[in-house]
Amino acid sequence: MSKDYQAVVNTIQVYFDGLFHSDTERLAQVFHPKAHYVCATDDPLLYLTMDEYFPIVDKRPSPASRGEARQDQILSIRFAGDNTAFVHLNCAIGEKFFTDFLTLILVDGRWQVISKVFDFDIKKLS
Repeated sequence: MSKDYQAVVNTIQVYFDGLFHSDTERLAQVFHPKAHYVCATDDPLLYLTMDEYFPIVDKRPSPASRGEARQDQILSIRFAGDNTAFVHLNCAIGEKFFTDFLTLILVDGRWQVISKVFDFDIKKLS
């Protein structure tokens, strides 16, 4: 396993931890300050900057605090050269099951999410 692959996996683990704990300090470690947050599940298109997204995360109760089972997994990682990676993953928060496409760039020696484009489905409760 290459060191870049493992570094991307480590970045995504911090991403998953940040989402599960609604921890914007962790998320700020993995998101580039100029990152895009985009969802087209609903109309109109949702587009946020990190300055708009982080306060939303700060206000919501974390899945951890609600006792939710953790559901997150990396489905694939692909590289485009030495400084760009694409990660396809799934995670769940509350009743929403997310499919994320994250584009990461290597800046100042660390992998950072520059773009998060995602879709979600509402989980059926049994």
